Amino acid sequence: MTTDPPAPAHHRRRALGPVGTLTGSEIGRLQKGYLDDRPAAVAALARLRRAAGKDVATVPDLWGLLDTEPLYGDPMLRQDAAHTALYTAATLYAVHQQSRRPARMHKAGGDELGTAVRRLMPGNDIDEPTRKRFVRAGTAPTIAVLATRLREIVLLLRREELSLDYALLADQLYQWQQPPWGPDGVRRSWGRSLHAHRTTPSNPAGDDAPTDTQKDSAQ
Repeated sequence: MTTDPPAPAHHRRRALGPVGTLTGSEIGRLQKGYLDDRPAAVAALARLRRAAGKDVATVPDLWGLLDTEPLYGDPMLRQDAAHTALYTAATLYAVHQQSRRPARMHKAGGDELGTAVRRLMPGNDIDEPTRKRFVRAGTAPTIAVLATRLREIVLLLRREELSLDYALLADQLYQWQQPPWGPDGVRRSWGRSLHAHRTTPSNPAGDDAPTDTQKDSAQ
């Protein structure tokens, strides 16, 4: 098992958009219920998990599973894209969290995707198969293809018990759907986070100790 070093300070301070904020709230609610072994949350994650890697707009079983009402109260949002980003992030989280009690696979203010992928690689070396999976995700032509390729990465993260900030991922999935500049902006961010990561010693205070932000998201 690989433990997560503490998130850099700038990660903990970054602001989320409305899609990321709602996603963090909804996943935090489900995560708390799952870790408490509440039947409703366990069942909800099972339904979300079955839709991972699919075009969530074509999966009726997801209808009404998450609270999307706040998305429709914001006239500046593209509702279809926001809905897709929220549910895609939630389905990937459901795969990530499966059979991982008591670990929290969503950590607010935690790793961006590129940082999490870099933690999969030994030391300061680049693992070529992992890098190729990451590149394939970055070159996905559609959000549906991206969801499929991200699922492959999430399975690797689950195996090593490496967490991810799914609220940030949801914001990026929303941005990805804003052509022509959106996908390029997300790719740049993922690339920077991959290359900026350096292996750091374990947190002497305990890597699993939640930050104040993480505690808030789990309530």
